[in-house]
Amino acid sequence: MGVSRATKNVRLTAGDAELIVDPVHGCRISSFRIGGTELLRQGERYGCFPMVPWCGRTENGLFRNGGELHQLPLNSPPYAIHGTGRDTAWQLARQDDAEAAFFYDLADPWPYEGRVTQSFELTEDTLTLHLGVETYGNSFPAQAGWHPWFLRNTGGQDVRIDFSAAWQEERGDDHLPTGHRIDPLPGPWDDCFGMPDGVEVKLTWPEQLELTVKSRDEWVVIYDEQAEAVCVEPQSGPPNGLNSTPRLVTPIDPLEIASTWSWTRL
Repeated sequence: MGVSRATKNVRLTAGDAELIVDPVHGCRISSFRIGGTELLRQGERYGCFPMVPWCGRTENGLFRNGGELHQLPLNSPPYAIHGTGRDTAWQLARQDDAEAAFFYDLADPWPYEGRVTQSFELTEDTLTLHLGVETYGNSFPAQAGWHPWFLRNTGGQDVRIDFSAAWQEERGDDHLPTGHRIDPLPGPWDDCFGMPDGVEVKLTWPEQLELTVKSRDEWVVIYDEQAEAVCVEPQSGPPNGLNSTPRLVTPIDPLEIASTWSWTRL
């Protein structure tokens, strides 16, 4: 299928799994159902959106690229949060019954030219997500990741979150990492964890479903402070990473990240 401006939702199916992508509203997964059961929160803060070209909070919306200082809009003062991709209409590159790919070109307020791509591959028991960031010219720091709002409760019992992290990024009063690594603390969390062998977080809805979120990257944010939803956010760097751990996108080295969700019935 050729490139087209996506104006409606894209539906993917495999077995009893159904995925709906809304390219107009940030190319987010607006619905993810297994056996007819919705796993993502609906309403105002819903689905699963891409965080790109940065993840989480950027302090005061400021970041440097070499000697250049850039100001991003403070969409969650005093921070610029979660990138611009979630607020952008994406274009459809290809689609079939169980796969689809989308893209958008970076533009203001991001100060560099480039392209972001996102793809979805659905099977009967896995969903694989890919994000890529490439530059059209100048190198620049960037991040990419996903922010899913998984429903806390889908059938009477709350979800359990299980993971083993090598460290937790110490969080300051400003909700940003201080630069110190500490032993993982018990929840509730709005925290970034390090898993140098790759992200692996298991979500268990008792007597219903076990879903595992994996990524080869080592960073994940766990957020479970809301009553209705929990978030497991694999990403290519920590919050404020444009400043603390910049990863340059160059003409010969794009940023690429993948995450796989796999599930079994209980």
